[in-house]
Amino acid sequence: MPSDANYPPAAATPAAPRRRQTTRWIVPVAVAALAVGGSLIATSAAAEPTLPKKNAEQLLTAVASAHVDGLSGTVSETANLGLPTMPSNERRDSSDFSSLLTGSHTLKVWTSGQDKSRVSLLGSYGESDLIRNGNQAWVWSSADKKAVQTTYVGGKPAMRQGEVPATPQEAAQQALAEIGPTTATSVGRNATVAGRSAYELVLTPKDQRSLVADVSIAVDAKTSVPLRVQVRADGQADPAFSVGFTSVDFSQPAAKNFQFTPPAGATVEHHTIGGATNKAHPQKSSAPAQPKVVGKGWTSVVVGSTDQLTKTGQQAGEYGQLIQSLPKVSGSWGSGRLLQGSLFSAVITQDGRVAAGAVRPALLYSALQK
Repeated sequence: MPSDANYPPAAATPAAPRRRQTTRWIVPVAVAALAVGGSLIATSAAAEPTLPKKNAEQLLTAVASAHVDGLSGTVSETANLGLPTMPSNERRDSSDFSSLLTGSHTLKVWTSGQDKSRVSLLGSYGESDLIRNGNQAWVWSSADKKAVQTTYVGGKPAMRQGEVPATPQEAAQQALAEIGPTTATSVGRNATVAGRSAYELVLTPKDQRSLVADVSIAVDAKTSVPLRVQVRADGQADPAFSVGFTSVDFSQPAAKNFQFTPPAGATVEHHTIGGATNKAHPQKSSAPAQPKVVGKGWTSVVVGSTDQLTKTGQQAGEYGQLIQSLPKVSGSWGSGRLLQGSLFSAVITQDGRVAAGAVRPALLYSALQK
């Protein structure tokens, strides 16, 4: 089995991943401490397709070398992370990307080559778009009538820190980054996803301190592109998180899908990240300070500051109410409140620190002392 240091991302994914991120899209749920809930949509069982036998090593190699010129399709995403619900989240428009943390959603996706991708989250009253084209990235919210353009000097847009995977490729990318000695790999039952036959690659953490029971990746039998990813929490039969295609087309999308012009009347922000600093015209980076990561792989813990949880108005009040409703915990690391979901735990300390990970609380307390 290849180590995570040598394992490349699937070629069909829209952007190169950051290593050790499997827990990092779970962690922001706690870091944001925006209480969410939701129900998981059950999928009907289909007859298991007959495919030539492949072992886990062969599937890993196939996904690593997968290449398609482009694809487009419709994605269904569901999340049931076992969190409490706040009134503001019930009123939040389902076209907000933060709503991916709970319930069920429909997204449209397009990718072309290695540097063009678009994800559109369709809500009840609008949509949000994340567009990557070369070294440019746009985030558009029709509900807020706001567009944010980011230019990456000397590089290309990568998945933002704390972003919930919106496509099977992004989710698979993060899970496969954990391949190493702490992961057992196996082959599950063949599946039919979006009308296509697929193998099932199963990743299982060997470290019992992880709250992740396993990650199942449906690998397209013809292209080796991930079609669906499901994450099960320890002790639960149904997935706590699932993202998969309901329809997919492997032809290359038209270039217009990756072009964006803010509509008249929209608020537009421009940011630049990276590049050499010009003393006469210094560049200002809008990249947030990165939290510290303690540990590795499935049991890594992210330690940050509550300064990253800045909220205003009603959300600030509800956030405070939520924190105060959580059970009190204390130890040699200090004191605070404990938030536990099905796939993660988080501690918000009294002195303004946050520790979160797909682990049981004892590892959080240990990380706070390092």
